[in-house]
Amino acid sequence: MPRPTILVAEPEPIQALSVRKLVLETAKFNVITAHSTREALDLFHLFPNINVAVLVMDTAIDCEQVAQSIRKSTDKIILVALSPRIGDKCAYADHMLSSHEPGELVDLMRSLVGDPR
Repeated sequence: MPRPTILVAEPEPIQALSVRKLVLETAKFNVITAHSTREALDLFHLFPNINVAVLVMDTAIDCEQVAQSIRKSTDKIILVALSPRIGDKCAYADHMLSSHEPGELVDLMRSLVGDPR
């Protein structure tokens, strides 16, 4: 059985690699990364087997736009929004988490799509 695939839309990291991507890949998830709203939407259409979309709320990522576009196309992809600020909302997200808690993100992924280890 193939490992679950997660689309992560987040601002381009200052470092060469995203810590979030590394954490999810270490947990054995396949991760596709987008660094802008446009790239997230393009990758969503290029990869039909995405199980979860993780949208990091930021000026580079329009959570509402990406989530609404995905939701209009399918209800099979789970939408998770991450924000550094308490009280932020993304109307189409199925789950909201703090962007500062990578362990909670991994735990949520495992509870939603199984443990690929």
